[in-house]
Amino acid sequence: MIVVRAYEGRRVGVLGMGRSGLAAAGALQAGGAEPVCWDDSEAGRAAGAAAGFEVVDLTRAREWDGIVALIVSPGIPHLYPAPHPAIAHALAAGIPVDNDIGLFFREMAAWEPGADDEGDDDPLVVCVTGSNGKSTTSALIHHILRENGRAAQLGGNIGVGVLDLDYPAADETVVLELSSYQTDLARSLAPDVAVFLNLSDDHLDRHEGRGGYFAAKARLFEAGAPERAVIGVAEPEGAYLANRLEGVAEKVVRIGGADGWTVSMRKAFLTERQNGRQLAAIDLRAAPALRGAHNGQNACAAYAVCRLMGLGPKQIEKGLTGFPGLPHRLERIAGIAGVTYVNDSKATNADAAEKALLSCDNIRWIAGGVPKAGGIAPLLPLLDRVRKTYLIGEAQDAFAAQLGDAPHALCGTLDAALAAAAADAEEGDTVLLAPACASFDQFTSFEARGEAFREAVLAMA
Repeated sequence: MIVVRAYEGRRVGVLGMGRSGLAAAGALQAGGAEPVCWDDSEAGRAAGAAAGFEVVDLTRAREWDGIVALIVSPGIPHLYPAPHPAIAHALAAGIPVDNDIGLFFREMAAWEPGADDEGDDDPLVVCVTGSNGKSTTSALIHHILRENGRAAQLGGNIGVGVLDLDYPAADETVVLELSSYQTDLARSLAPDVAVFLNLSDDHLDRHEGRGGYFAAKARLFEAGAPERAVIGVAEPEGAYLANRLEGVAEKVVRIGGADGWTVSMRKAFLTERQNGRQLAAIDLRAAPALRGAHNGQNACAAYAVCRLMGLGPKQIEKGLTGFPGLPHRLERIAGIAGVTYVNDSKATNADAAEKALLSCDNIRWIAGGVPKAGGIAPLLPLLDRVRKTYLIGEAQDAFAAQLGDAPHALCGTLDAALAAAAADAEEGDTVLLAPACASFDQFTSFEARGEAFREAVLAMA
C-alpha cells in the first residue's frame, strides 16, 4: 500500500466506495488521517462500513465540519454534465477536490527508496492515456520490462488501484493506465514518461465536448511536464500535442509521422526511424496477440517507451512476440465446429468496435448496451465484413434503425444473442462480442459482460 501522510490528524472526505475509493480511504487512514466516506449506493455504503470506515452523507452540508479535502472516485462527475452534490459543496466551500492519482503523485514526490536498495536510479513512473488501447499498451510495457529482468508494477485504471501498489524500489518502474476522468481531476501529475495514444469521441458528456476531453488528457503532459513523451499523431490533437512538447520534454517519439524520432507500422513490420534513417524493424506477424492495426499502434507505443528506457530492439522484440494479450480485448475464447468465438467486451465505443471488426472476417456481431453518442453510424461502412448483427440492451432499437436492411436480430440479452449467433454460424465464421456500448444496463462493468460471454461460450464448448 502507498500510505498517504499529507492529511495526518485531519478529516478527509472520500466519495465513492469502489476499488479506488476503498483504497484511498485505507491509504489515508494508514497515514493518520480520518477518512469520512460516502457512496450513493447502499452496497457501496455497506462496503465502506464493512471496511471499518466512518460513513456519513456528504451531500448534506452539516456533515462537513472539519473536512479539509475531498477525494473522488473516477466514475463520479465533478464538473460536467453537473457536479455531484458532495463535490458541489466542496467547490462552493473552497475545499480541495482530488483523486487517488493526485494522492499517489503527491506521495511519490516525497518518497525515497531506502538505503538498502541496491539500484542506482530513482523509480520511474510511466503513464499511458488515450481513447483506445490504454490497457493493452500499459500491460505490454509492463510485460516487456519484466521479460527483460526489469522490476515493474502495473496499475491505475487496469488491475491494481494506484494506492494498492507497493512502494517502488530503486530502479523499479510503475506503469499506470490513466483515463481522462483520472487525469482531469488529479491535483498532482508527475510522470517520467507519458504516452498519448489517440483521441476519438468518447465520454463527451463528462468533458463538455471533444475539446474538453482532449484538455483532460493533455493535462498529463502540461501539469505533469514529463521528461520523455510518446505521442500518437494520427489525429490533429496528437500532432498539436507533439509540437507543443518539442523543446519542452527532453525526448519526444511520434507514433506515425515522418519527421524526427518515429515508430510506425509499415505493412506487418514495426519500424523505428530517426531523421529518416531506419534503425530497426520487427515482424509483428510473430506476435499473435497483437493482430489488427490498432494493436500495431499499441505495439509501437510500447516499443517507443521501452527504447526510451534503454532497452534494445531485440530485447523489445522478445517481449512483443511473447505477449499473451489481455482478457476482453480480442480474446479468442474457443473454436467450436469451425466457428471462432472472440470476446472484445472492452470495445465500449464505436471506435474500439471498428478495430475489432477490422480484425475479423465472416462476422456474427453481437452489439448493444448503453449507447454512446452517434451509436454505430461510423461502423456502417464495415457491414460487408458482417454476416449478421445480434442486438442487445438499451441500444438495440436505435441500432436496428441505423442498420436498416442489413441482416440483424433483436435479441435483448447477451445469452439470447450468443445462442442465436451460434445457431446461425457456419464453419469459418467468427462470433464477435464488440458491443460499441457501455455495459451498465445489464452488467456492472465491461469485465462482467466479457466474463458472462466467456462462461457461456465455454459451456457450449
